[in-house]
Amino acid sequence: MAHAHKLEIFRGLVKFKSNTQKIWGVLIFLTIVTGIEVVLGIYKPESLMAKFLGMKILNWIFIILTIVKAYYITWDFMHMRDETKSLRRMVVWTAIFLILYLIFILLQEGGYVFDVYKDGFIKRDF
Repeated sequence: MAHAHKLEIFRGLVKFKSNTQKIWGVLIFLTIVTGIEVVLGIYKPESLMAKFLGMKILNWIFIILTIVKAYYITWDFMHMRDETKSLRRMVVWTAIFLILYLIFILLQEGGYVFDVYKDGFIKRDF
């Protein structure tokens, strides 16, 4: 028996009549998010170049938009919405932990490499 998939996105705010319409709706949403990323990457507004938690605000926006895209790809195209609650939590919590860990590595190692090139010496010896 075929399993019926839920035909809504944004927690039920937008509903579709068929799977094909839903795929197109999610594709349009992902295209809009990607378009925003491309426009911000090309123009790089000066107001978003301020530092926040060790990185430019623009970089934080890119990270957040990428996470949003990954969420919707997993949630709708990989049918995570139709899985059990425990499986969804296991996948999402693992991904969140991995993303936070990678951001930590990015901030630590990126700052260290920047300081080495800027000052010309190693300030920490592991």
